[in-house]
Amino acid sequence: MPSVQGFAPSPRELARSVLRRVEQGEAYSGLALASALDKSKLPPADRALATEIVYGVLRHRLRLDRALSAHAPRGLGKLSTPVMVALRVAAYQILFLRTPAHAAVDDAVRAVKALAGGHVGNFANALLRRLATEGEPPQPSTSDLFAYLEAVHSMPRWLTERLIRAVGASEAIAAAEAMNRPPPMALRVSLDRASREELMRRIRDERPEAEVEPSRFLPEGLLLRGAGAPEMLAAWKEQLFTVQDVAAQLVSRLVGIQPGERVLDACAGVGGKTTHLAQLALAAGGQAEVDAADVSVRKLDLAMDTVRRLGLEGIRIVPCDLTCAPAGALADQYDRVLLDAPCSGLGVLRRHPEGKWRRRPREIMALADLQRRLLEALAPRVKPGGVLVYSVCTLAEEEGSQQIDRFLAAHPEFSRTPPPAQPGVDFTPFLSAEGDFRSWPHLHDTDAFFAARLSRGRDPRTEPAP
Repeated sequence: MPSVQGFAPSPRELARSVLRRVEQGEAYSGLALASALDKSKLPPADRALATEIVYGVLRHRLRLDRALSAHAPRGLGKLSTPVMVALRVAAYQILFLRTPAHAAVDDAVRAVKALAGGHVGNFANALLRRLATEGEPPQPSTSDLFAYLEAVHSMPRWLTERLIRAVGASEAIAAAEAMNRPPPMALRVSLDRASREELMRRIRDERPEAEVEPSRFLPEGLLLRGAGAPEMLAAWKEQLFTVQDVAAQLVSRLVGIQPGERVLDACAGVGGKTTHLAQLALAAGGQAEVDAADVSVRKLDLAMDTVRRLGLEGIRIVPCDLTCAPAGALADQYDRVLLDAPCSGLGVLRRHPEGKWRRRPREIMALADLQRRLLEALAPRVKPGGVLVYSVCTLAEEEGSQQIDRFLAAHPEFSRTPPPAQPGVDFTPFLSAEGDFRSWPHLHDTDAFFAARLSRGRDPRTEPAP
C-alpha cells in the first residue's frame, strides 16, 4: 500500500497488500485484514469491498488460476507472487463481482507495471482483457467429482478426498459450496446479563439495516448480518455478548457444567469456551471453578481480557504444556474436562479460507499425534463418573471419529455418553449414528465441528468387579 502521509489506499490496493502477506506466509487473512483496515482511512463501502476481495480470492484461488491459465498459452508459472495476486484480484472482480472490465483491468495493469515493468504489464493487460471478453473455460461435469470440485469450488484433491469420506459423494458439492460462502456473524448472548430477545431488540434499534435472527439450536445463539464491527455496538461495551460460532457454543453445552464443579478447559486458547462454561454455570444458578490451560501465554492473556470484559469470576489461567504439566499446575482430577484440541482447522474454511492452501496431509497426521498425546495425558484427570468432551473444528476423520475410536479401544473405562438435556438446546440434528457431534455449514450454517462426549466409569483392567 502507498505510505504517503494522509493518503488512504484504494480498496484494491489494500486487498493486494493483505493477499501478498497471506500468500507469502507472513500473516493470516483475518488478522492482516483487520490491521490494514484499522490503519486505513477507507469509508465503510470501500472497507467492505476490500474485505470481499481478500476473502473471495482466497476462497476461489484455484478457479481464478484456471480461468487465467486458459488465456495464457505459455502458462503463469514464471510470474511472481505479487503479480499473481494482482491478476487474481482483477479476475475475481471480473468473474464474481461483475466489475466493469476497464476498471478492474486498468487498476491491475498499473499495479503489475509498478511491480514488474511494462513488458509484464502489457502481458497482464492482454490476458485480463481476453478473460473479460471470453470468460472462464467450460466447467467439468459433476460426474468427475474431483475435477468438478477443484475447478468450480477450488478444493484441492487431498481436501476433496477427506470431504467425500466425511459427508459422502452425494453431499460433497453442497458442502464445498457452503464452505465458500461468507458465514454470518454468530453472537453468544451473556444469558447471565440479558435475554436473547433483549439483545436482538437493542441491535435492531442501533443497526436497523442489520439482519438479526435467533439460532434454532440453543437459547444464547444469535446470527447477525450487515451490522458492521461488533465491538462498535453499545451492547458489546455493556458485556451483553461475545462473538462465537454456534457450533462452538454447542460444544460448550456438551460439557454440561453445573454450579460448584471444578472444570478444566484444556487448550483454552483465547477463552471463548472458557467464558461460556463460566456463564453457563451462572445461568444454572451458581459459580463453578474453571481452569483455563494452554501452552500459549499470549492466547491466555487475550482470554483474561475477555474474562475481565465479561465481568466473570472463578476462572484460573494456567499456562502449561498439557502433555507434561508440572506438578501442582493442574488439579489431580476434575468433574469435567473439555479438550478443544489443536487441529487442522478444515472446518472453519468459511472464515479462514487460506487453510486450503496452507495445510498439507502430513500436518494432519502430526496434529492427530498431538491430539492422541493430549487425550492420554488428560484422561487420568477426569474423575470416575466425570465427563470428557473432545472437540476439533475439522472434517478430517483422522482427527475426529478415528481419534476417538482409538482412544476408547485403549481406555475401556471411558464410553460415549449422550448429550445432557438442557432447556432450549437441540442436539438431535448433529448426532451421528455413533452418538458423536458433527456440524456442517451446508446443513446447519455453522462451522464444521466434531465432538465426542465420554464418561469415565470403572476400569475393568485395574479394578475388580463388585
